[in-house]
Amino acid sequence: MAAPLRIGIMREAGQPFENWELQLIERLLADRRFRLVAFLDTSKPAGAKANMLTRMVARFDGALFARQSGYSAKRFERARKAILNIPLANAVANGDRHGPQLDIILRHCNADLPEAILNALPLGVWSLSHVFTQSGSASWDGIADMAAGAPTSHLSLFLETARHPERRVIAQAEFNVKFSAARNAAFIKEKSVLLLMRELRRIADTSKLPKPLRAPDAVQALRPPGIFRTGRYAAALTKNIAQRALKTMRRASHQETAVWTLFSGRGAIDDFDPSEAMEIPPTDTAIKADPFLFHHEGRTYLFYENYGLGDTKAHIAVGEITRSGFEPIGIALGGSEHLSFPFVFRVGDEIFLMPETHQRKRIEIWRAVSFPLIWEPYSRALEGWSTADSTLFKHRGQWWLFTNLSEHHAFEDHCSALYAFQVDGPELKRIVPHRRNPIVVGSATARNAGRIFSRHRRLYRPAQYNAHGIYGYGLNIMEIEQLDLDDYRETCVRRILPDFKPGLTGCHHFDASGSRYILDARLNA
Repeated sequence: MAAPLRIGIMREAGQPFENWELQLIERLLADRRFRLVAFLDTSKPAGAKANMLTRMVARFDGALFARQSGYSAKRFERARKAILNIPLANAVANGDRHGPQLDIILRHCNADLPEAILNALPLGVWSLSHVFTQSGSASWDGIADMAAGAPTSHLSLFLETARHPERRVIAQAEFNVKFSAARNAAFIKEKSVLLLMRELRRIADTSKLPKPLRAPDAVQALRPPGIFRTGRYAAALTKNIAQRALKTMRRASHQETAVWTLFSGRGAIDDFDPSEAMEIPPTDTAIKADPFLFHHEGRTYLFYENYGLGDTKAHIAVGEITRSGFEPIGIALGGSEHLSFPFVFRVGDEIFLMPETHQRKRIEIWRAVSFPLIWEPYSRALEGWSTADSTLFKHRGQWWLFTNLSEHHAFEDHCSALYAFQVDGPELKRIVPHRRNPIVVGSATARNAGRIFSRHRRLYRPAQYNAHGIYGYGLNIMEIEQLDLDDYRETCVRRILPDFKPGLTGCHHFDASGSRYILDARLNA
């Protein structure tokens, strides 16, 4: 095994550790590929400072909507005395026997780094974009995005080296905007740990610096918003708070329910036209979402998440698509917990169903005893994990499990990270994590939106496009270009927005069987 990477963290002196920092430190200490050597403390933050109004609004926003319980960093508590604390002004270059010998520095504050230290770092300085959007204890990250009505907020990972001291982007992700900029910032900080750890593990495994995603001159400066934008945001926040309070009251009285409808037509994942689809409308007791088609013995079955107005949980129902329309058959799976995403598939002569069971904190696969209504438990996996929208498929003779896990402290969320596992099929007895998990980070593309398709020797993954503050706003068609245990790469080849029919506010799931496809769409409230 190669020697562990020696890591230093540059921080502002006197500032308490934030939860995201503690989560990062715990992961570094738990991984033998890394050795946390030192904290380099600076008392001279650099960069532009936010104006008084922005700092005041950010602190007010944070106090209301970004509070969270403290993170228990047990490994850090035990190892803290062994980690050096060195004033940055006194730090000396690598190779001096009196100073820390480091391979990489993680910048956790906006401060200048002496050139001598940068020159001595083989792997340079790494920075997450949110460390440049902080004025003291107040973060202004997201205020400008929300004031401008941006569909998503961006997270970037920057690299600076002695050879290329300019800031370059080496990884990035997009996240759906929250109703509050402070909550948005706190959420992105927690999820940024996933992105940073993935890239650190990559460089520990390969010993190669990542290539920049775009030229340095395309990297925009992260400047605090001015008084005008902050004022616009403050007005928008006031409106958001009122709307959120109204929605909370309506939900408590069971007056507000998300209403989805289905659209079906002829086509495949690479050529379907949703504007030509015919609607399978909901009823007050049968609101349908997450549709999966399954062709069996000459008949086309439709499995879907089913609930009624005012319901707080759903079950899995099944019906048949006929020449005259849609005919309900009955309940396939029920229970005391919410069930959705009824991924149905065949292996040989057997038929399986893998619904979303994240409230049970595991993945479950059921086998058909008497198709389509009677099922028996077949296998379980990832016990104790909060998983969602899982799908199983075979690629080049190897089974893969894709699932949306929520590794979280304060923000349970299934839209921000996609994990891949090599498995032995529906038995799920052998599970090997992908070396670059999570293989996708960011709610603009991470969450599964249906099964994986192989068509004309190309592999496609439907994925949700969560944006504009709306869950399930749109649908991405991602082409998987590389999939093995060492790497994963995909590209968005098409994006479906909720404008293909009048009266829609979202679309977030796609499936196809034979020559027929189906997708769901959210109706205006």
